[in-house]
Amino acid sequence: MKIILKETVTGLGSPGDLVDVNSGYGRNFLLPKGKAIPANDENLKVYEAEKTKLLEAEKLKISQANELLEKLNDFNLEVKVAVSEEGVMYGSVGTKEISDGLEANDFEVERQSIRLPEGAIKEIGESSIDIELHPEVIASINLSIKAE
Repeated sequence: MKIILKETVTGLGSPGDLVDVNSGYGRNFLLPKGKAIPANDENLKVYEAEKTKLLEAEKLKISQANELLEKLNDFNLEVKVAVSEEGVMYGSVGTKEISDGLEANDFEVERQSIRLPEGAIKEIGESSIDIELHPEVIASINLSIKAE
């Protein structure tokens, strides 16, 4: 299935790219999410006229992501968790807790953009977390998990 990308899609391309994808990926994800349009003659003509607008919008998204990157790079997030008498955490710290902590500090970050490659954190201590602000912009914050 040939589609025209309307925004940057990681591993696929940037706005305006004509790409060939599996029909299921195109119909079930890219088209419903508004990330792409079908590549037919009519859409190709319309898209050529809108291509510069989409590229400008993409540049704006990147600049906004870079501004947020500057604020986040030196940010230390502290999350307090309940622990047992032995010092073992009850539960874990996942993307929801990290997202809530960032929102409490006036940072708007989607949960899906928080990268926890090893899954939820289950131990008290310090760690570094990556946040994908844009496919081309990734911030790294320090996460400190402490007992209540």
